[in-house]
Amino acid sequence: MQWPIPLQPARFIRRENRFRALVECDGHLLAAHVANSGRLGELFTPGAAVWVAPFQEPAGRKTACHLALVEYADTLVSVDARLPNRLVAEALSAGRLAPLAGYATVRPEVRVGSSRLDFLLSDGQAGPRCWLEVKSVTLVEDGLALFPDAPTTRGVKHLEELAALRRNGERVAVGFVIQRSDALRFAPHPTADPAFAAALRRVQAEGVEVYAWRCAVDHNAIELTDPVPVSC
Repeated sequence: MQWPIPLQPARFIRRENRFRALVECDGHLLAAHVANSGRLGELFTPGAAVWVAPFQEPAGRKTACHLALVEYADTLVSVDARLPNRLVAEALSAGRLAPLAGYATVRPEVRVGSSRLDFLLSDGQAGPRCWLEVKSVTLVEDGLALFPDAPTTRGVKHLEELAALRRNGERVAVGFVIQRSDALRFAPHPTADPAFAAALRRVQAEGVEVYAWRCAVDHNAIELTDPVPVSC
């Protein structure tokens, strides 16, 4: 997936709230939109090299640009939590996710109970189907990708919904999209959220399939590439 407009280099100053940061670009201080509610503490440090996409029509906006990438230990990290669903949809359409290939229809944002799951893969009304929830990962420590970086009751709820579907005989899966290239394996983060880590182990034992993929990231594009081993 290509970035929609050329990214511009900037310097991270500080995070002002969950969805807004202050950056310096070409000598100007700009408010940047952050499409990620995670803490990102290891990435968002004063002076960090970042790349932003200026809004083409900033009038009426509270921010002048979108914060797309952070450089961390010589690795580019995409911090837009909206991208994993688009990357997975693109990979599914191209048949590049082997364990989930072969379904004729991919429906996004399908309601289950009181919430929505990201995808329903199916072969028609009477054919096989698979429910898929997607999570965005940005934290990697010594090659180990970890999720989440902060407690997520919503994430636990999604796992419980998947497990309930599995008990009803459905095929279900959760996929973790690691938005950087330096991950060698994936695991839940027991320190950041022990409840999520325990829930992931539990639902995997009940038959929920767990996958993780890393991405190739540069200043021009981001692409879902290869799977990494999962250790729950």
